[in-house]
Amino acid sequence: MPADYSAYKALKFNRPEPGILEIILSNPGKLNALDEDGHRELAEVWRDVDKDDETSVVLLRGEGGKFSAGGDLKMVERMANDWAAKLKAWKEANDIVYNVINCTKPIVSAIEGPAVGAGLAAAMVADISVAGRTARIIDGHTRLGVAAGDHSAIVWPLLCGMAKAKYYLLLCEQVLGEEAERIGLVSVVADDDKVIDTAMEVCRKLSKGAPVAIRFTKHALNNWLRTAGPTFDASLALEFIGFSGPEVREGYQALMEKREPKFDPDCPF
Repeated sequence: MPADYSAYKALKFNRPEPGILEIILSNPGKLNALDEDGHRELAEVWRDVDKDDETSVVLLRGEGGKFSAGGDLKMVERMANDWAAKLKAWKEANDIVYNVINCTKPIVSAIEGPAVGAGLAAAMVADISVAGRTARIIDGHTRLGVAAGDHSAIVWPLLCGMAKAKYYLLLCEQVLGEEAERIGLVSVVADDDKVIDTAMEVCRKLSKGAPVAIRFTKHALNNWLRTAGPTFDASLALEFIGFSGPEVREGYQALMEKREPKFDPDCPF
């Protein structure tokens, strides 16, 4: 039966063509940053998609030519100071990755502008990713003062190799779309004004393909990611340990004050 998406607040939905469902990250004025509703919904929506008989393929994109600026800073502050908020966010972060991996329908991400945080997690674990030439892919965890745990450990080494993964994840260096395609981090690069059109064309091809064969192929290939599950679980646990430490407080304050963080160079281990 068709799924009912009417209860979602932070995500918008559109059916541009039969069989294709657009899931749109929407937080106008904040570069589609995910607040607590958005974080929860991005974790849950893939279960509804999986049961949706009207959907053969999903296009995930941001509203207004921007993908997502990551997590809302108010949510980050609560995670650093509230045990229940930390546990809730940890479970949702886990579900975002595994629910995208286990969703039987193929998922295409269209990455425009900045792509950070939980939104980036869904985009990078998607089956096919289309990025604009000047799209800015940034895993900013270590700059915030926590381990890179959202998704990167499960998929970046597989996509672009360990050397590149360590370079970008340890240093929080941004990857422009053109470079991301060159190193294999994304599937396809497109001119900035053609990202959605290119992603839609991929969706059309998938929607007209053999659905069982495509879904079986996705399931089999994603066993590479399932095999890396323990690595992801460890990275996510280490990230959330960091939300109880001093480095995240400095990282958060630096973001609020729009300055470079000044971390204590002494390390207890």
